[in-house]
Amino acid sequence: MRSPFGNSNSPQRPNAPRRTAAWLRRTVLGVTLAVLASLVTAVTGSIATASAAFNPAAFDFWVDSASMGPIKTRVLRAADGNTNRVVYALDGMRAREDLNGWEIETTVAETLASWNINVVMPVGGQSSFYADWNAPSEFLGIPAGTGSANTGSGATDILSGGPGKSYRYTWETFLNQDLRWALRDRLGFNPNRNGVFGLSTGGSAALTLAAYHPDQFSFAGSFSGYLNNSAPGMREAIRLGMIDAGGYNVDSMAPPWGPQWLRMDPFVFAPNLIGNNTRLYIAAASGRPTANDGPNFGTVNGMALEALALVNTRAFQARMATLGGGNATYSFPEYGIHAWNTWQDEANRMLPDLSANIG
Repeated sequence: MRSPFGNSNSPQRPNAPRRTAAWLRRTVLGVTLAVLASLVTAVTGSIATASAAFNPAAFDFWVDSASMGPIKTRVLRAADGNTNRVVYALDGMRAREDLNGWEIETTVAETLASWNINVVMPVGGQSSFYADWNAPSEFLGIPAGTGSANTGSGATDILSGGPGKSYRYTWETFLNQDLRWALRDRLGFNPNRNGVFGLSTGGSAALTLAAYHPDQFSFAGSFSGYLNNSAPGMREAIRLGMIDAGGYNVDSMAPPWGPQWLRMDPFVFAPNLIGNNTRLYIAAASGRPTANDGPNFGTVNGMALEALALVNTRAFQARMATLGGGNATYSFPEYGIHAWNTWQDEANRMLPDLSANIG
């Protein structure tokens, strides 16, 4: 039996799975505590920022949602004009209200279009995990949506007026229902066998969408995703990140350790992905900076965040191996932090697999 963590051919002793599980728990907890310390000492997370790169070839596509009002999506058509091949590109925790991060920070959408793939880039959803939440986000008893917390850092927004949005997030429903059928009815896009990928929290969201909507998504990609959200310390790490990214309250998203929380955990729903035979591309880098990652706090923070994503992703890989899943490709580059240059590189590596498994 091959180890999920290397190429050792030595047989595992009977208690090896137990030791592996204990190692995973210790490693996740240790890395999580390091990330918590990083977030507490300097509540930030703006990793590898860049100027907006508005693409005039893409267009705004507005769709009404049941509870969130009109939602903008940016669409870039496939170079050959086909409507059969479609991929959704999900943003991360710091999603903005004007453009999707893939358009702001990378040229991935243009590359996808050149491969004759229609690119769907939802805009907004800061700290949402693209999930259907339990309630509008309230924090410290301050009503949601009453202050300046819709953008910027929640560390100051909480003190200056009020966190979150005034409405309940229903992003999963929007992506699976409202947007999906609007794309079919208004643009003629194929609503089935689409692809979906995302970075960080968008990576875990991509797997969630594929796990529960296999007719819509035949392919899912996760870059630096948090794929073991129920591991020790993970909920509190997510809590701090969401406070900073707009002042959102994780308890408004899902109660601790209840069915809704577990439903969002890729480690838990891994059997769905195997049963659906969803083609997966799963990546996380080492956390070691590249030559393009400058000597600054953003790089240090990106190193810690990527280390946590790597441990989560390795745990997910081990879980999939235990279940006998052979439907995933894994990428663990030697260099890379939690940053857009890392995710652009992974998206380019993913492209042939994505192209072969949609439409």
